[in-house]
Amino acid sequence: MLVNAVIYTFPADKAEEAARTLRQLRDGSRAETGCITFDVSRSNDDPNVFVLYEEWTDQAALDEHYKTEHFITYGVNGIRALASGRLAHRCNPLD
Repeated sequence: MLVNAVIYTFPADKAEEAARTLRQLRDGSRAETGCITFDVSRSNDDPNVFVLYEEWTDQAALDEHYKTEHFITYGVNGIRALASGRLAHRCNPLD
């Protein structure tokens, strides 16, 4: 299993649009064969910060995710275009 954790920060005037777009990305991603979990959370401390927590069966599944229409539409051309900051970590669970 592979974990992908991403923290996005958005300008205040883009945060609601980002929330709508992140829901669309989440819903499309959850339908993918290699997706185990795809959760999106909004910070209680700063409503302009969102955390994506994803679990994929393996790197190949994540690579396929990056090729999907919903990732390109809502990820690359959606939230990444809106974001003022992005911090991503690809991780492996501890034994």
